[in-house]
Order: sequence, then structure tokens, then C-alpha cells
Amino acid sequence: QVQLVQSGGGLVQAGGSLRVSCAASGRTSSTYAMGWFRQAPGKEREFVAAISRSGGSTYYADSVKGRFAISRDNAKNTVSLQMNSLKPEDTAVYYCAAGVTVSTKSYTYPYWGQGTQVTVSS
Repeated sequence: QVQLVQSGGGLVQAGGSLRVSCAASGRTSSTYAMGWFRQAPGKEREFVAAISRSGGSTYYADSVKGRFAISRDNAKNTVSLQMNSLKPEDTAVYYCAAGVTVSTKSYTYPYWGQGTQVTVSS
């Protein structure tokens, strides 16, 4: 059993920056690949970014490439998503996820955080 607790997010004007973080607890003796997904009302969760277990590989959705940066601290079992140059279309609930292997597909991640609201005003 792994629990993921998120923090950060909030409200920002377009062009601004926000950061969301995710801390793992419970069965954290092993290292997990981590991903960030987001979901707007009435929509499927969509991939945002992911990072491999070692932290050596990162992946980004085309819509956020160059604006968002994912990072991890394995010693602290945390992963963060730095979001810059935010746009109104980035508004969503952001979820962190943990899995055995890095993936861009939400269904491959068995563990999920509680979600954090990110709102970007125009």
C-alpha cells in the first residue's frame, strides 16, 4: 500500500507559475516511476509529465513541453511539477501517480494522489 499526498497548486494569472508536489508514504522501500495527470470536468484524465524510477528520463505532453518541468527526490520520496507560462487551458485538477514503470497512460499507474486544483485565469 502506497499513499500519495499532494500539495501546492492554487490560482494564478495566465503567464504565471505554480508548483505541485507529491509525497509518497507507506510502502516506499522501492522506487516508483512517477507521473502527473490532469482532469477537467467531463473529460478523461490526460497525461502531463512523467519521470522514470531513476530520474534519468522525463516525458512531457506536447501541450506542456517547454513550460513544465518534472523532478524527483528519491531520498525524500517526492516528485514535483514546476509549471511556468501557465495558460487558462491548463486549468484542471492535477493528480500525481506512482507505478512500477514509467508510462504516459493513466491506467498503468496503480497509486494516485488526492488531486490538487490548478486554476489559471485569463
